[in-house]
Amino acid sequence: MTVHFGAVTVDWLGLATVRLEGRTGTVVYFDPGPEEYGVLDGYEPRDGDLVLVSHDHHYDPDSIRRVARDDAVVLVHESIDADGIERLVDQPESLPYDVERVRADEGFVLGPLDLFTTPAHNDPDGPHVDENGEPHHPPGRGCGFGVTIDGVCAFWPGDTDALESHEELAVDLFLPPIGGTFTMDRHEAAALVGRMRPDLVLPVHYDTFPAIAADEEAFVVDVARRSVPVVLESPHRD
Repeated sequence: MTVHFGAVTVDWLGLATVRLEGRTGTVVYFDPGPEEYGVLDGYEPRDGDLVLVSHDHHYDPDSIRRVARDDAVVLVHESIDADGIERLVDQPESLPYDVERVRADEGFVLGPLDLFTTPAHNDPDGPHVDENGEPHHPPGRGCGFGVTIDGVCAFWPGDTDALESHEELAVDLFLPPIGGTFTMDRHEAAALVGRMRPDLVLPVHYDTFPAIAADEEAFVVDVARRSVPVVLESPHRD
């Protein structure tokens, strides 16, 4: 099922991969892949004008090649380094696209699109840490992305806890992770939704593998009780 919201269509393809298409035909992808989770199996449209990659766990050159046009712009967080990724991947600059590195917490215009980035990390003193007590996503190692396409501001916060800075954002479409373990869980995401008050919520980043299993129906009930519109979409690659 494709979600239609204002002038934009939204498709969740699995994990954090989301495709946005505006009325004017501009196509944006958040975090395509990685292939190891089967997110883009059988899917290779190569129609993306803009590809956004939030951090190294979601950086996958093969997946980017599946979705990006030949003349695509690819924005990656400044910390992404192929040498530090266990999977054998190329450095972003070796990709055959216009590749730019971005910091967290900046804003810019790219053609007809307005974009901003936000910090994305786990609190070292919070619940989303590994067996050694280290955050799965340390501060400075990733970002969230907001993009306004044909009047709709869509925001993917990245793999992150719910942060106080999120509450200040005015967004139309919020795409929160709800799987927990590595990110905010459904309870934390619902509470954040209540403080942000977006026009529509579409949860992502859950049920791709056991560690991020979530009760999405319970999330819907929790968000609906806060009088915020919410929709579910099963991952698909039509």
